[in-house]
Parts: sequence; structure tokens; C-alpha cells
Amino acid sequence: MSLRTKLVALMSSLMILGIVVTAVGSAQSLRLMLTAQLDTDLRSNSATITATMLNDYAGIANINPKSNGLARFYGDLRNESAEILYTMPRRAAPDNKPLDAPAVDAQVIERLREDPAASLSVPGSTLGSAGWRVRIVDLPRTDYDLIYALPMTSVQDTVTKATMLVMSTGMLATLLMSMIAYGITTRALLPLLRVERTAAAIAAGDLSRRVEDYPPETEVGRLSRSLNAMLAHIEHAFRGRAASERKMRRFVQDASHELRTPLVTIQGYSEFYRQGGLNDPEMLRTAMGRIEAESKRMAQLVEDLLTLARLDEQRPLDRKPIDLLLLAGDAAEDTRVNAVNRKVRLIGLDGGAPQPAPTSGDEARLRQVVANLMTNALRYTPEGSDIEIAVGVKPVIDGRSDAVLEIRDHGPGISEEDAGRVFERFYRADSSRQRETGGTGLGLAIVAAIAAQHDGSIRLSETPGGGATMSIHLPYVKPEDDPAEDEDD
Repeated sequence: MSLRTKLVALMSSLMILGIVVTAVGSAQSLRLMLTAQLDTDLRSNSATITATMLNDYAGIANINPKSNGLARFYGDLRNESAEILYTMPRRAAPDNKPLDAPAVDAQVIERLREDPAASLSVPGSTLGSAGWRVRIVDLPRTDYDLIYALPMTSVQDTVTKATMLVMSTGMLATLLMSMIAYGITTRALLPLLRVERTAAAIAAGDLSRRVEDYPPETEVGRLSRSLNAMLAHIEHAFRGRAASERKMRRFVQDASHELRTPLVTIQGYSEFYRQGGLNDPEMLRTAMGRIEAESKRMAQLVEDLLTLARLDEQRPLDRKPIDLLLLAGDAAEDTRVNAVNRKVRLIGLDGGAPQPAPTSGDEARLRQVVANLMTNALRYTPEGSDIEIAVGVKPVIDGRSDAVLEIRDHGPGISEEDAGRVFERFYRADSSRQRETGGTGLGLAIVAAIAAQHDGSIRLSETPGGGATMSIHLPYVKPEDDPAEDEDD
């Protein structure tokens, strides 16, 4: 059953219940009022009925039921034993049917004698009788009682007609109001019907659909606003999942390709050796050298993949206060030793003296970031080109500052097309996938992941005069005061 039908049915049921209660209450009130009128009629005619019955009983004046105005009354005279001595003549019933009379027994007479001013309702003597309203007159200086009554047929007929009128009118009003309520409810629930149709379209797969906006002070307005917010989250989640699946498929494809390349080389030299093609010692040394180089490359690739997997798991960092100036100095010294033909300078962000850049993080992972950036700069720049390592603190918005470490090279730089993708996994600007440089394509992806894990970022910009600048930005952490310095002061 629809909500509209339920509301209309509930309203109609309440109206019918109200009509029934009203009809019953009205009938009871009307019965009491009409009964009170019968009692008044009985009291006002008590003397006339008594005199007329006694005169007829004594033979002084005979009663003519056809012309007597008291023909609507019933009356009898009874002795102390409640035996009927006399019954007032009445008109005969049509079709010679037995006349209805009040069923008065000794118990009723006793109750009437206890309060002669009161009236009692008693049943009639015939089937289907509406009953009688009975009173008693205690005749003084005798043992006789005079019983007289009026039928309650008029009371029952009036109450029945009034009840039927109230019920029929009420039912007709209920029918009319139900039809009006159905139309009003349909109009009132029209926004919900539109929400239902929109939800059905969304369930069919159209996640771009949105519920129509309604006034926010209404229930439907609040519902539509909540649904639209929920749908936006769902659509975003589905798009994120689809993007994640695409990245995962690409990641698996690239990882398979990267692992297959050294495996093919190793397998080729192994088969060549098995077939006896490496009898020359010089060729054998060359083949073993190639196998060793490819094995190292494959091991490095596996290690980088494991590193990325651990970073994706968001394992907790071993955070400690650390100064990027220390990491920059160590990186400069290591480069001077490992690349003697390169000139490496340690400078400040503005080109002056290097400045401290205190932050908080995992020292081992931050050293890996600097090492990857230096390796990238050495690998993709010409021999003999200079490299600068700039370090310092740079203010950002809202009064905050970043600890910044930049590695500036003077090589060919990175095109705008490639600049937006260099931090993707397995991405290389060299689309031919040649591996002369020996990289795995994961170094900058690892750098970006570690920076994000430290609530920082890695950025690429153009070096003035040509080249690329890789800069890592981490939240600036004010260093604690050195107790030794305080004592010296």
C-alpha cells in the first residue's frame, strides 16, 4: 500500500470513528431528552388519567377509546397483590393483532412504590416492542395502585432516524473528504514521487542525476539536500574506485613489463649458454655481467615495489625532529664522492648561505627522498653539469611556513606534457621504454608517497636558465631551545 493510500485510509478511518462516536453520543443524548419529555407528559396527565380511570371503574363515566384523548396511554388498577382489577380501554390494534402492554410485575411495582415520583422503563408484552415508560399512583385510603404508562415507540423511532441521518450524512461527508484528501495528498506527495523517479534512474546506473531542490525548511527539502550530498559522495566514490582500478591495471601491466625485461635478458643468455654459444671466456664474462646487471635491476625494482606497498599501507612513521639542512649537507658530500666530475653547491633558497629547515619526520625515509631526487638529477642531466641543493624556510598562507629542500639541475628540463605525470608510477618521459639509464620509473613515485605521508608535497618547477627543480615541502616545526645554549647565555 502506498503512503498516499495509507494517509487517506487513516484519515477516513479517523473520520468514520468520529462519526460513529458522534452518532452514538447524539443518540444517547436524544434518547435521554425524549425520555424526559415522556416523563413530563406522564406527570402532567397524572391527575386526568387517575380521575378518568376511577370514574370508568366506578361506572360514573364510561371511556370511549376512539374519542378519548387519553387513548395513547395505558392504565390499569391493581390490588395489593399486584393483580389487575381494571384495565383502561384502548383502541384495537390493526389486523386484530394483540395490543402491546407494559410488562409490570411485582418487582417493578415494589420499585415504583419506593419512589412514586419516579418513572421506570420496562419492556413490552409483544415481540419487537420498543418498551414503555411507567409510573404509579398510590390511591389514598385504599390498598389499590394505579399503573399508567406511555409507549417508547416514538422515542425509538426518533432516535433511530436521527442516528441514521447522522451516519448517512457523516459517511457522505467522509467519502467527499476522502476524495478531496486524496487529491491534496497526491499534490503534497508529488515531490516525493519525483524523488522516487530520480532514485529509480540512479539505481539504473545514472549516477549524475540529482534530486530537485525544494525549500530547505520543508521535510522534502531537507531530504533532497541530504540525498544530493549522499549521491555526490557515492558518485565520487565510484569514480575513485574506477580510477583506482584503472591505476591498478596499469600498475600491474607496467610492473609485469618491467619485470619481464630483465627476465627475458637473463633467460636469453642462459639459453645461449646452454646451447654452447658462450665458449669464448670474453663472451662468457660479458654475458655474466649482463645477467648480473639485469638481476640487480630486477632486485631494485622489487625493492621499490615493496617500498610503495609499505607506503600504501600507511604504516606509522618514526617521527623525530630533523633538519633538512643536515640531509642536504650529507647529500652534497655523498655526491662529491660518487660523482667527482659534478660540481655540487649547497646554497639557500635565495641563492645565499643555506639556512636551517627544521621539521619532523622519519629520517630514514626522508634520506631516501633526497637520495632519489639526487639520483634522478644525476641520471638525466649531462655529464659535468652543475647541481645546486637549496635549503631553507619559505612562508606560506595563513602565517604558516614550510621547510623546503630543492635540488636544481641544469639539464634539458622536463616538458609541460611530462611535468604533470613524472610522479606517476612507472612513468618515463622516454616513451620508447629503453633502459639505458637503469631507472625503474618508481623513484619519483616513492618520493611523492613519502612526502604525502609526512603531510608535505613534492613540486616540479623550471630552473632559471634551463633545467628542472625538484623541491620537497614539509611542515615547518620550530626547534626546541637548546639547554646548553641557554646556559652559555
